[in-house]
Amino acid sequence: MFEMVKAGGWLMLPILLCSAAALAICIERWIELNPKKIAPPNTFPQVSDWLKNNQMDAEKLRRLRQSSALGEILAAGLANARHGREVMKESIEDAASHVIHRLEKYLNALGTIAAITPLLGLLGTVIGMIRVFSEIMLQGTGNASVLAGGISEALITTASGLSVAIPALMMHRYYVRRIDSIVVELEQETIKLVNHMHLVASKGSKS
Repeated sequence: MFEMVKAGGWLMLPILLCSAAALAICIERWIELNPKKIAPPNTFPQVSDWLKNNQMDAEKLRRLRQSSALGEILAAGLANARHGREVMKESIEDAASHVIHRLEKYLNALGTIAAITPLLGLLGTVIGMIRVFSEIMLQGTGNASVLAGGISEALITTASGLSVAIPALMMHRYYVRRIDSIVVELEQETIKLVNHMHLVASKGSKS
């Protein structure tokens, strides 16, 4: 393995660094983008229970905000519920934008790695072929070992760049789709809260 890296030339170093960074990002996002961690299924039923029994207070609001990303969004809406439906929705949207920004953390970096590693591989190919043609100009085609060295450098860097880029691109697309599905789930839960508060307000005004 070390011999292959050595044969690939100095461009193997940035390709290997990109590989390590992509692996670290994939592992970190796999842990963090857990739908049950971001939007626990018992969050809204618990909030509904508190509201039904008039138990919602500052302490429960604080606990809700710290419990999960969904709890943070719901807490933002509940904290401004007394100001009316529109203000409540704006607070929820503002909190949701911060949550989504956190969910997308490092994904731009992963996408960049997927884009630049094939280019690094291509650059290695170009450098390797320049070396081959330089040797041909200096020594002719008689020195096969020197020519083979340049060609192997070109092929190794290309293969290495693609080996990093393909999985990085696949994981980037996968995480984007996972975030989209999590955002849809968050929207559904917040709509439940807004409708619930609107129903409570309607009953209060009738009585």
